[in-house]
Amino acid sequence: MIVMNFSFTLPENRKFDVVGFGTNAVDYLIEVPEYPSFNSKIELYGYIQAAGGEVATTMVGLQRLGLKTLYVGRFGDDREGDFGLRSLSDEAVDISFAEQIKNARTQIAFIVIDRRSGERTVIWHRDKLLAYDERDAPTEAAASGKVLHFTPHDARACLQMARKAKAEKTIVSIDIDNVFEGIEELLPHVDILISSSDFPEKFVGIKDQKESLRKLNALFGCKIVGMTLGGNGSLLLCENEFIKTEGFEVPNGCKDTTGAGDAFRVGLLYGLLKGEMVETAAQMANAVAALKCRALGARTALPTVVELSKLLHSKQTNL
Repeated sequence: MIVMNFSFTLPENRKFDVVGFGTNAVDYLIEVPEYPSFNSKIELYGYIQAAGGEVATTMVGLQRLGLKTLYVGRFGDDREGDFGLRSLSDEAVDISFAEQIKNARTQIAFIVIDRRSGERTVIWHRDKLLAYDERDAPTEAAASGKVLHFTPHDARACLQMARKAKAEKTIVSIDIDNVFEGIEELLPHVDILISSSDFPEKFVGIKDQKESLRKLNALFGCKIVGMTLGGNGSLLLCENEFIKTEGFEVPNGCKDTTGAGDAFRVGLLYGLLKGEMVETAAQMANAVAALKCRALGARTALPTVVELSKLLHSKQTNL
């Protein structure tokens, strides 16, 4: 078994453990017996409104595990925006750099969940008024944490944030699932690149998962590149070694996979900040993702330290 340390030196004397810059959303989750066929009708089991969005969810997850986080992002000046901001402040995430934009609508998603498996289909929209550009990137927040974590929806603004963070020896982490304009310039400033399983092939044109990660690493020099594999766990490339980690069974069955990738980043960054080996952090990441899937919503079932420790211990006991 490979045993590997993170090749990072965590900066000291920072106000926050992690600063998150990027997406928030309000989700409307609809649970159905099975995904409906085209031009059909189906009766739903139920629906809920819940807070989501990749970066906002990751900050909440880290906060629940006892870390200190800052969320930097934009909401609309609508009821959803009020709800989204309150969902963060209720979890003690610092929102001093969050703002509501006049006449903008908060990002929303309608999420259809197949009750048989918990797998979801997401239909979303982000108002263009919520976007940052390189001129208004809040760079004064970029290096106030040990880690800067973002999604590249506003790649030019992310580039400014990453440059500031790197100048101050802050570790830069990206959550990426699609090809956005400007990411070729952004990715050389990233230390930890964790993507969806289909992103590497879309970006570098190589189907083989390991070879696609090698290509990403060769192109941009990120110290860790990896992908989430759903129920099959994860695959990381670190110092030219692959670390394949199996997924965890969801306690009492999978109810909803919405936000599972965000939860994976929670566990990985938590392991990094707690000084764990890469392998242990990957196990934590998959465990947090499994626990998240216990209930509807991206954040509903994000675990506490006690819940995470219990699942990790049960896995070790059963080996």
